[in-house]
Amino acid sequence: MVSKVRVFGKAQNRTALGIVNAYMVMYPQATIDDLRKAFPDSLNPDSGVKINFIAEGDSTGPGDYNGYFTAEDEMIVTGDGKKVALVKMWTKPSFDRLVAHASQYGIEVAQFDPADKGFGKKGGYRLEYLNGYVPPMPQAQKKSKWVLWALLVVLLAVIAVLVFFLTKKPMVEEKVVEVEKIVTVVDTVYVQQVEDIQKDFNAAQFAKGKSDLTDDAKEPLFKLADLMKKNPQLKLKVVGHTSSEGSASVNQQLSEERAKAAVDFLINRGVDTERLSYEGKGSSEPVNTDNPEAEENRRTEFIIEE
Repeated sequence: MVSKVRVFGKAQNRTALGIVNAYMVMYPQATIDDLRKAFPDSLNPDSGVKINFIAEGDSTGPGDYNGYFTAEDEMIVTGDGKKVALVKMWTKPSFDRLVAHASQYGIEVAQFDPADKGFGKKGGYRLEYLNGYVPPMPQAQKKSKWVLWALLVVLLAVIAVLVFFLTKKPMVEEKVVEVEKIVTVVDTVYVQQVEDIQKDFNAAQFAKGKSDLTDDAKEPLFKLADLMKKNPQLKLKVVGHTSSEGSASVNQQLSEERAKAAVDFLINRGVDTERLSYEGKGSSEPVNTDNPEAEENRRTEFIIEE
């Protein structure tokens, strides 16, 4: 089966937790019964704990949470709102069975990251979407999205009414300026965040002559995807630039491929395609005109579009 989600973990049992959470991302309406069918107890017969999942307050479980992931950020929330704990003890044979079993759902496991490069406390894990896969949106998020749109419509209606009545009064210009000031704050609240992310992305750099994203380049793109999902009105154009080193035609193609690589990553993280565009400008617009081959001319810009 084509892989859809890759799990990066720093410890064996944390990776097991990441695998189950990857399944919940793919099937957000799953219940504890669905989890037990998807990952049966037979996968982990040699851990000393015979039940892989117990629900919070479940009297039919082992009687306590000893040997389970029980921290608030470790509990799995199922589609019907129940909090579920996953068994914490995974031997190497049991873990290998789990990894092989998860592949049927399009879940693959990356090699453990080094212990000194964490992306979360207690070892942690993270997920990466592969081959253009976009996970389904949980029902609660769908409702939340519609609520946000409804609030935005109400806000625009209120502003329209205020402008209409204020234009009838003597202090028209002063009061209209105040309304415009509020709108400007709403529209530009994420500008500084985009600039900071662009700076971090360019600090990572691409390998010379390559358009593949490095792990360091992916980290700011994770933040950018989250920012765009929190601000549905935000649209970006990604523009790639190179230095003048090499031929103009190769530089043009390379700049387009690098910009496209960033856009493809954001789309795979769930950002709507219609909110993104990209362009390559090769070496035509250097920031250091005195030295067209200078390093600072190799850059990628994230341009906020109206």
